[in-house]
Amino acid sequence: MEFCPKCGSVLEEKRKNIGCVRCGYTSKSKIKLSTNEKIEAVKEIGLVKENDADVSPIVPNTCPKCNHKEAYFWTSQTRSGDEAETRFFRCVKCKHTWREYK
Repeated sequence: MEFCPKCGSVLEEKRKNIGCVRCGYTSKSKIKLSTNEKIEAVKEIGLVKENDADVSPIVPNTCPKCNHKEAYFWTSQTRSGDEAETRFFRCVKCKHTWREYK
């Protein structure tokens, strides 16, 4: 890409030469356009293992199945928007899942 030496505007290609649209400057040289692109190798796709999937906070709550005292915690809107959300728990030890409605 070349620029006009008089006004600094981008020079455009005309029939036999290049020229400035703004001030009328013309040149008989050709425009040299070039592009560069770096292509990186495709990286491996990361896999999420079951052990890594539990990113919810751990709260003190007793599991109804094994009586363990810690559980993962998350909430979800399972009913209409004007009602309270449902709280879900998953036992850290046995992975049993239960819910509480409030």
